[in-house]
This record gives sequence, structure tokens and C-alpha cells, in this order.
Amino acid sequence: KKKELKKRPQESEDSDDDEREDFTANGDNSNTEEDGEEVNNARDDIGEKLPGSSIGLDVYKNAAFSTLKDKVCDLTLNAIKDMGFENMTEIQARSIPPLLEGRDLVGAAKTGSGKTLAFLIPAVELIYKLKFMPRNGTGCIIISPTRELSMQTFGVLKELMKYHHHTYGLLMGGANRQTEAQKLAKGVNIIVATPGRLLDHLQNTPDFLFKNLQCLIIDEADRILDIGFEEEMKQIINILPKRRLTMLFSATQTKKVDTLTSLALKKEPVYVGVDDEKDKATVEGLEQGYVVCPSEKRFLLLFTFLKKNRKKKVMVFFSSCMSVKFHHELLNYIDLPVMSIHGKQKQTKRTTTFFQFCNATSGILLCTDVAARGLDIPDVDWIVQYDPPDDPKEYIHRVGRTARGQGSSGHALLILRPEELGFLRYLKQARVPVNEFDFSWNKIADIQLQ
Repeated sequence: KKKELKKRPQESEDSDDDEREDFTANGDNSNTEEDGEEVNNARDDIGEKLPGSSIGLDVYKNAAFSTLKDKVCDLTLNAIKDMGFENMTEIQARSIPPLLEGRDLVGAAKTGSGKTLAFLIPAVELIYKLKFMPRNGTGCIIISPTRELSMQTFGVLKELMKYHHHTYGLLMGGANRQTEAQKLAKGVNIIVATPGRLLDHLQNTPDFLFKNLQCLIIDEADRILDIGFEEEMKQIINILPKRRLTMLFSATQTKKVDTLTSLALKKEPVYVGVDDEKDKATVEGLEQGYVVCPSEKRFLLLFTFLKKNRKKKVMVFFSSCMSVKFHHELLNYIDLPVMSIHGKQKQTKRTTTFFQFCNATSGILLCTDVAARGLDIPDVDWIVQYDPPDDPKEYIHRVGRTARGQGSSGHALLILRPEELGFLRYLKQARVPVNEFDFSWNKIADIQLQ
């Protein structure tokens, strides 16, 4: 029988820190004390099905999950079947076999490529074959850059563990430290964690048993480093046992990622570069374009566009938390209902909004790049970039929210000021195809009439 690690509700403090993620220990499906209620309520609303688990993706030719029958146990295969998957995506078909053989792996995969299952299936198999019990402590750690992404990974793990009896937990922001330590002391076999509090517990929780660690997975390594966890990652890798299977996934390859790769992987890894064979850096089925708009008309353009598309599902990206807050207040004030996610919000608020938008058939979500990476928000019709990102790589991740999956389509609009046109040159170098959209300037809404 699965060992339940229940949690006692109590007050929690939450950090307003932009993207520094902390921890909550749990055995099965709670999160932080205060935030756990929100998340569990949201889960009840959608029948225990977390977003990001059953999206259709580009499946790989002749690679059915059933072909893994001799290598993967029936408990896992039955869970995959229940999740609605029959065929593997390219990253899954190319990653799972070498990982099952115990090879270290570095994967370059676009957002929306199905990499979560690519690393979870071998991890779960490893723990199953070694017959891990709670008393054996932690056998696998998955490190995610943000709370939202770790919640999604945990959601997929929860479904994959449907028929298994190992303990698993989500370690992230805001819970009572002593309670966390108690959960870890009871033994959590598979942990999904964000870097900050994971390091805290590795250093300061004596009963956290990690000496039997068999597998370390670093997801979205580039994102982890972008938001300033370089030092924490070095310390985490130094503390963890060296004899282990290691997987590192990154959408972009940078010098920092190379450094982390050489630090984390001691054996010669298998390199899976799914992106390299494609001539475009963004997925097919994505219509993307830009509009050149002078500063004084940008907001009017945005308002007109959102009003016209209010029955669709739209995400709008801004460059700062303050900008998201300002436009959230302004658009709601002029009777255009919008939601927002940014790094300065309490985690409870971010979680609730995230689930609301996931489950809505239409709506407008304003956000910063905290929400851009790795979030599987179903059926987004339009990605609008009110501010261009600092880097073409970030553009690729932003537009990765739409046209996710096989045969699906989506649209992306980039609003550029005349002085920002140079950004198009960088997009071209990054193999991102964009065209100028026609826009009827005579149809711009007059907000004064609002």
C-alpha cells in the first residue's frame, strides 16, 4: 500500500520575490499549506487532471508506446494508456531507450515537444526496478525552474504513478519548514523541486535521506540559469551522490548550460538534438507576424485587438511586472476583463489564475516571462507580445504557448515600435519566419468613448 504523507493545514508565508522558488514537501498531492488548498480546489474542479498531461503532440513515425513492453513495466504502460497516449513524440522515441539502458542524456527540445514524459518514464522505471521503499529515501530528483512548471511536471508524474506504490512529492514555495522536514524524514522516493529550497533542505535537514539517489533530472536548464540559480545548481550538484543517472534538458544551448552540463554529467552522454534537423525554430502550424506601431498608438492597438478577440484565448506578454499590473488595472477599468500572472504575486494568486485560464474556453491572460516557459496551457489562439523580448530565444519560448501539438494551429503577434525594427534581423538569424500583418488603422477603438 502506498505510504501516504498527509499534511496538516497551517499558516504559511509566501515570498514576493520575482522568481525565486522555494519548497513544499508532500507525499502525494498537496502543495504549500495555504497554496495547497487553492491547488487542490482547482484540481477538484477539473477532476484531478492537471493541465499539461494529455496534450496532443507531433508523434514519431512507427513509435508506439506498446513497443516498450519488454523494457517498461505494465503499471507504467497502463498509466500512459489512461493518459490517452498511444505514440511517442520524437524526443520520447529518441530519449527513452538510451535512458532505460542507463545512459546519461542531454536533450535539446522545443517547448511543447513532450519531453516531460521523455524523462519521467525512465525515472519511474528505475525506482520501480530497484524496488524503492519510503525507508530508502529519495531515489530521483527533478529540478524545475519555476513553481508553475514544477506543478505541471508533478501533475504528469501523478498520472504516471497511478498504479505504482512509491512515494512522490512536490517541493516548492512557502510551506512551514519543520513540516517539510518531517515529510522528507518519512521518505519521498521521487521529488519534483525548485532549486532554492531544495538546496536549503540538502544543507539543513538532517533526516533528508538522499544518499541513495539514483537519478537527477534538470529540466529547462537554460531557464534555471537565466533566473539566477547558477550558484545554487553548482552547490546542489556538489552535494548529491556522484554515481547516478543524469538527464539535462534545455531548449537553448548557452555557455552557462555547457558549464552546467560538464559539471553535472561525468560520463559521456547521449545527445538528442531534436531541433537541429528542422529548418524553423518554431513549430509548424504557427502563423506569426508583426505590426509596426508608434508608441502613442500601442495601447489603442492592443485594446482594439483584444476587444475583437475577446471570445478567443489570448496571452499578452509584457517586459515587467509593473507593466502587467498597470495594464491589468486599466483594461479591467475600461470593461475589458483580463487576468494576470507575474512574479510579484503571491503564489496562491498565481496558482488560482493559472488553473482558471487553463480551464477557460476563452479569456485574456497578461503575463511576464515567468509564465512563458514550459507551461502547457491548452488551446491558446493568440500570443501577443506587447514588448519584444530581450532575446530571440525568449521569443521562441513565448510563442511556444500556441500551436502545441499535432495538427494544431495558433497565431502570434509581435508589436514593434519603429525604432525596434532591428529585432526582426535577430529573429531571421534565429530561423524564425515572421511577416508583417496588415492592420486597419481606421478601425482603432476610441477609448475616450469608454
